[in-house]
Amino acid sequence: MRYLVKARVKPGREKALLKAIADGTLGRGSIAGEEYQYDLQQARVGDDRVARWVETCFCATPLAEERPYWEEYFELLNVKDAHNRKHCRHENGAEPWACCDCDCTKRLEEKLQQHGQPFLKTLRDTTPTDSTNPSNDDR
Repeated sequence: MRYLVKARVKPGREKALLKAIADGTLGRGSIAGEEYQYDLQQARVGDDRVARWVETCFCATPLAEERPYWEEYFELLNVKDAHNRKHCRHENGAEPWACCDCDCTKRLEEKLQQHGQPFLKTLRDTTPTDSTNPSNDDR
């Protein structure tokens, strides 16, 4: 199923998030694998500093497996169905795992790209660097 996620980076976690993205540890240990990196590459952020992205999840509870990984860095503000479940081929039983290569994801991401600014660019541009301690994880 596809979800529209709205989240805000937790105060003081910006540098740690950038580090986890850069060194590939974001989502390490999750069954979702590299999906976290992809999601943030597609994410957009508005003037309200809220990041929005489309996420694929096959859990019975939305983002049940992914939530702890996201919540390390983000306050999840809203996670909702991105479209009607009866039209989802995975959810209605027509095609198991259909969301992996579904064209609805592409359409949703294209629509999202029309709003706000790229999340990663904005995060990098607005997060001060600490050249004296590059391993600082801001915890």
